[in-house]
Amino acid sequence: MAPSGRKHKGKAGKPAQEDQAIPAYDFQEERKELSGSEEDIREGETPVVDKHGKKRPLVTPHVVSDDVGQKLNHEYSQQFLTLFQQWDVDVQKAEEQEEKLVNMFRQQQKVFQQARIVQSQRLKTIKQLHEQFLKSMEELEKNNESLLAGAQSELRKEMAMLQKKIMMDTVSIVFIKSQLNAKIEHSIKSHLTFV
Repeated sequence: MAPSGRKHKGKAGKPAQEDQAIPAYDFQEERKELSGSEEDIREGETPVVDKHGKKRPLVTPHVVSDDVGQKLNHEYSQQFLTLFQQWDVDVQKAEEQEEKLVNMFRQQQKVFQQARIVQSQRLKTIKQLHEQFLKSMEELEKNNESLLAGAQSELRKEMAMLQKKIMMDTVSIVFIKSQLNAKIEHSIKSHLTFV
């Protein structure tokens, strides 16, 4: 990311040439008389006439380097501050993203847990239905067996009754037949005796 803030032209740390007071050695000025009071000239400073004709003290190299150092310090401080602010924003975004992911993970966990609960309940229901089906089949089989046994016993009873009836009918038929034969014989004998 490009650092936000002021944009600097040229190399950082070099002040514009207009701001610097560059003393030039003037051979003619040496011949002129110096004007100005002692107050104008402080210890370690030599007055310089700028291009507008105003006197101002000559800035010594250590002062210039202090100004440059302060400017550099200020510029880099601004860049570091911007960078740290961006870093804080990125960290905050990462934390928010992490929190969102954690929430999504928890929601997914809840969904999976609910799905597992539903599946286990359905599995229980399937097992119960299977057990009920097996019990119903066993009861149906028992009912069929008892019905079959009842029908077989009734059939045996009816067969026994029919056999008995057939026997009785056979006995009565034989008895009737024998009576008829006896009557026929008696009648034939009685006809023969008259003849």
